[in-house]
Amino acid sequence: MIRLWGVRVSMHPFFVIIMLASLVTGHFIELITLFAIVFIHECGHAAAAALLGCRVVSIQMLPFGGVAVIEDGGKLTAWREIAIALAGPLQNIVMVGVVLLLQYMQVGDPIFLSYIIQGNLLIALFNLLPILPLDGGKIVQALVSLIAPYYTTLMWTYRISILVSTGVIVYAVVRWIAGDYGLPLNILLVGLFLFYSNVTDYRNIPYRFIRFLMNREGAFVHHAAIGSLAQPIISFPAKPLDTILRLLKRERYHMVYVMNRQGRILAVLPEQRIISSYFKQNADKS
Repeated sequence: MIRLWGVRVSMHPFFVIIMLASLVTGHFIELITLFAIVFIHECGHAAAAALLGCRVVSIQMLPFGGVAVIEDGGKLTAWREIAIALAGPLQNIVMVGVVLLLQYMQVGDPIFLSYIIQGNLLIALFNLLPILPLDGGKIVQALVSLIAPYYTTLMWTYRISILVSTGVIVYAVVRWIAGDYGLPLNILLVGLFLFYSNVTDYRNIPYRFIRFLMNREGAFVHHAAIGSLAQPIISFPAKPLDTILRLLKRERYHMVYVMNRQGRILAVLPEQRIISSYFKQNADKS
């Protein structure tokens, strides 16, 4: 583990094994080049996050890519998340432009430069697939959160990503059974990685939603500052608090109208009151 500009950079043990194996198989140059491309891609995410006021905890190099771990502190809006997600593929496009310039100037080995271009395009296009936890999946999730409740957004985007990941695995297995022993192995490994990541993140949705609720005070300050209208949520006295909170939208501030069965308004509560009561209720249970 090393630190660059205060950011912890770590490597997955299996990633190290792959790099060592490349020395034996004679593919070290190709793999270290892909490592550099992925690392610059993740640095793009980290730089964008830092510029937008988020704390970059670490950059982790995984067997099939990398991830920039970001601590948003409630500052990560949907549009900022989209900007951070796009910053990674943007680095790949910039690198392609630089290499094309080198080719035009006839500087460097043409075969190696072509490999760098292909690697950058592959990584950029792969990451833009609309599957979590890839950049494309994060962009889709952020866009959906603009119109749907945040909890519903998390549940369904991860469920769909798990389904798509399963489809990738099934496709690779069918191709393998059919006698194609080349590309399907790579597809299978990618599918297993995506499936594992999505299942893990799906199980962590309750914790991510709690963090979302804890950061809602920032949403109130933001919407109060710009004078935006609160979006109403209609509820009944006996409705569970967690059911109400699952209706909160990421980019909106809410007022909860408590009504009786006759349609009479009994109370109008800001969302902070509901969130505070929810945490107090859970604290009393524990």
